[in-house]
Amino acid sequence: MRKDVIGAALLALLAPIAHADGDYMSPTEDRVRISLGVMDLKNSTTFRVDSSTGVQGTTIDAENQFGLDEKDIEPKFQATVRAGERNRLRLDYFYLDRTGNQTVSEPIVFRDAVLQQGEPLQSTLDLRLLGLTYGYSFLHGQRYEVAATLGVWSVGINAQAKVVTQAVHIDQRETAAGPYPTPGLDATFVVTRHFYLDGRVQYLGVHVHQLDGSLGFAELNALYRFTPNVSLALGYIDTRAKLTSTKTGSSGYFNFDSKGPQLFVRVSF
Repeated sequence: MRKDVIGAALLALLAPIAHADGDYMSPTEDRVRISLGVMDLKNSTTFRVDSSTGVQGTTIDAENQFGLDEKDIEPKFQATVRAGERNRLRLDYFYLDRTGNQTVSEPIVFRDAVLQQGEPLQSTLDLRLLGLTYGYSFLHGQRYEVAATLGVWSVGINAQAKVVTQAVHIDQRETAAGPYPTPGLDATFVVTRHFYLDGRVQYLGVHVHQLDGSLGFAELNALYRFTPNVSLALGYIDTRAKLTSTKTGSSGYFNFDSKGPQLFVRVSF
């Protein structure tokens, strides 16, 4: 009789805990995730734009020679939808728009324009990355998930160098765009009911005709679920893009690295 009473008492005590655990569905079972926040980025950009006649352009450190911001705060957006237990789609959007004002310290060959020492330079450099990634979870459980992924990214780069004086009027613009496939891995590890780790890596280098390019992402986040559907995340992200062209009339290269901490809120259900 005493054992029955003790057992009933234990069940009564454990019932609220079991109910509370049930309220917090494992993040490996989330059907929809939406992440919104900010990234504190440190940027490093070098590029070269050769003339249309084949004369090699000047290798430009965009942060120093064009006066573009080395550090910048940008919004973060990411959305994921799960179809079934092991299939999911993720949408990412990354953009970085920068402008600079600088006095030219030495002659710069920028496509068919030559920027002379002492001229006032106005510049812009915009980068747009829009990605759609499919993932298949080949390992899936309540406490962990590892997925192989394949993403397709639309990359857009726009650069402008402008000099306006009484004697000189230069407005040189360059654009580059294209899709990039990026295989990778996603992983989630649940530490406790409220705390879990989430990360991804994507990278691919490609060669098509006279173009060489690579695109890579690395991200690691620690998330605390303070309600069943809302988590606060602190993490780190690294984005790299490189493009080299040897096409006659449009040769040059672009090398970009942006990395830093990020803070965001994730809503999931």
